[in-house]
Amino acid sequence: MSQYDNLKKGERGAWISIFAYLSLASIKLFVAYIGSSEALRADGLNNTTDVVASVAVLIGLRISRKPPDEDHHYGHFRAETIASLIAAFIMVSVGLQVIFGTIQSIIANNYIKPDMLTGWTALGAAFVMLFVYRYNLNLSKKIKSSSLYAAAQDNRSDALVSLGAFIGITGAQFGLFWLDPIAGLAVGIIICKTAWEIFRDASHTLTDGFDEAELAEIKSSIAKHPEVEEVKDVKGRLHGNQTLVEVTIYVDPELTVQESHDITENIESLLDEKHDVPHAHIHIEPYTPEAGNKK
Repeated sequence: MSQYDNLKKGERGAWISIFAYLSLASIKLFVAYIGSSEALRADGLNNTTDVVASVAVLIGLRISRKPPDEDHHYGHFRAETIASLIAAFIMVSVGLQVIFGTIQSIIANNYIKPDMLTGWTALGAAFVMLFVYRYNLNLSKKIKSSSLYAAAQDNRSDALVSLGAFIGITGAQFGLFWLDPIAGLAVGIIICKTAWEIFRDASHTLTDGFDEAELAEIKSSIAKHPEVEEVKDVKGRLHGNQTLVEVTIYVDPELTVQESHDITENIESLLDEKHDVPHAHIHIEPYTPEAGNKK
């Protein structure tokens, strides 16, 4: 299955998130209004921003499916990572809004006993989002989509947020009225934490960061090739959900051009099959004792 087919599958997960968030946000905000729950209101506001974030992911996935053109020779796969970054900015803005709003409520000592209907609403929403989380997490791993994985992490935090809102609302039923706004504050903190994790991963990818352990495994595999005298250098980067690798190796200087070319094709096949690296640029240099001593 091609990367473009995988991205098309990823859109299904984004649509499920959008539908779930639209439904839950509408229900939560309405029930929070009639049931006077600060925690459920914060949870509903969180879901409204999740709609925007999910739309950003959907757009990113669709742009990523565009084939290479005159000024995008490697395709548009990084649009998916940019979508994750946009989602993070949206999430943190709402998270801060929720935090400041609940702090003001706590300072004003504006405690109101919420109706238990708001609690059951929050608990039901938690189970819905856990289902969406499991679906998107499995799909993101199957198609290796960074933006859908980020969306899945957002789904999980939303489930935890709704569960926290349920606990706060339940506590308020027993006279612990401060638990409801405290739960709202916890919601804001969880939103910001999730946004930071998504931002960190997306920015690491966009600045060509790469896992050192994975790079070491790739280098070790190449070094085991019988015709490779030494691996001079290995560099890696992520391009959306694809890994790009640049390798410089030393080989016997007496080899013909055709023999050297065959070595590069063997290494490219090895990287694709063993390390799931579909694109590799292999540079050949003649091996000499002097060259081998250059570290």
